[in-house]
Amino acid sequence: MDFQKEQIQKTEKTFGKPKELKTSFPMGKREFEDLLSSMRDGRSSDITLVIFKDKRIIVIAKPWYPEGLWRMPSGGWRPDESFLECAKRESYEETGVKIELEKYLLRINVTFAYNKKEVKWTSHIFIAKYLSGKLRPVDRREIKKVGLLTLEKLEKLKPLLLKQNSGGLAYRAFLTEETIKEIRNK
Repeated sequence: MDFQKEQIQKTEKTFGKPKELKTSFPMGKREFEDLLSSMRDGRSSDITLVIFKDKRIIVIAKPWYPEGLWRMPSGGWRPDESFLECAKRESYEETGVKIELEKYLLRINVTFAYNKKEVKWTSHIFIAKYLSGKLRPVDRREIKKVGLLTLEKLEKLKPLLLKQNSGGLAYRAFLTEETIKEIRNK
């Protein structure tokens, strides 16, 4: 069994088996090339974190996002690290905070497509609890700012995500919508 499959099984034992979804999204040429470039080191999945702090969710804005566009922190899962290592690393890099994972909420298998080419990607979505740290981006190249939003305000960002004409952000809108549904169902 390969290391990542082993990590998934181990994580499911600790944080529960997630709901699984399957979807696909088209991408533009540049966006698709950027995705392929990010996969050069063997990455084919990410961890997305729903970090609760004071009944709100910690969110991030990328440098190229228009004002008012936020999303949940996420990052590529390196082939040689555990989910826990990845979650802690990404949380700190993107938000400046330490977390504790609580629940493995969703696993979304997505196919991104451009001009008859396809790439398979998996997003692993976790609920996490804020432990400590000041909300601030540590990796300022990747993250412009960090904020807090209620679930209701996060939900209202879907039109702004879709307006960006980006397959990746359309996927993030889908991921956010499905995540919120699961949180409300629990």
